[in-house]
Amino acid sequence: MQLIAYIIIFPILWLVSILPFRILYGLSDVMHFFMYRIFGYRKSVVKSNLRLVFPNKSDKEIAVITSKFYSHLCDLILEAIKSLTIKESEIKKRFVYKNIEEIKALESQNRSVLLMCSHYANWEWSVVIQCHIKHKGYAIYKRLRNKHFDGLVKRMRARYNAYLITTKETISTLTKLKANGELFVAGFAADQSPKLRKTHYWREFMGIKVPVITGPEMIAKKLDVPVMFFRIDKVKRGYYEATIEQVIMNPKDYGENEITDKYIEYIEKQIYEKPEFYLWTHKRWKYSNQVPENLK
Repeated sequence: MQLIAYIIIFPILWLVSILPFRILYGLSDVMHFFMYRIFGYRKSVVKSNLRLVFPNKSDKEIAVITSKFYSHLCDLILEAIKSLTIKESEIKKRFVYKNIEEIKALESQNRSVLLMCSHYANWEWSVVIQCHIKHKGYAIYKRLRNKHFDGLVKRMRARYNAYLITTKETISTLTKLKANGELFVAGFAADQSPKLRKTHYWREFMGIKVPVITGPEMIAKKLDVPVMFFRIDKVKRGYYEATIEQVIMNPKDYGENEITDKYIEYIEKQIYEKPEFYLWTHKRWKYSNQVPENLK
């Protein structure tokens, strides 16, 4: 069944991917109408999340943010599909790194880097970073259930010399690269909810106490790899800018969870500024009512 689904769906995805951007965004507008107005895809989750983290906003303000979010979400979905066939020159024009020299400086120092962002704006296109640097690129992801689509996603990333590894593969892969003296940049979007049984740290995120992912900090300290926080801004429809805004050169100098705290505070700031570009469809605060008694 997985193969049949792939055979049926892939040609549709490919046809969508070759559409000119003008038509692609027209299609996005149509998707927005059906996804938001007709089917209400996860609308209850989105509004619940927004009301939780913005308790002082009116129903009208929440409705405006929700509509803008779905418009962006439709753009994001189609831009991800566009990645199948988009030319390198085109994606480099549409996703610009403002200060890539921060990473190039680490090349001269023969140091790898952990690059941390959030599920904000268009993190999918950040893979174009590999067109600018010599480090081997690795993105940590959750394997898709359909092995054929999983392979497709990996091939899409490989177009830009970037490779996907699962969370289970991360430590062993990066440790091996470090031992072999190979430079790497490992990308983490660590703002989603960890599995409760693997939770080691709880703290407030957008004003609500939740479990947070601490894996990147642990890896950075274990391998003594600099950490960079980078911000992705949606400049206008179809155009993004990424800026490296904070660099932690010596992670071992930081206390327990201090790097994680800085990361959470960093992404909170951007979400508060323009909440419509964050990924509100995930149940990020689903464990907020399960805070251990000793942490309340």
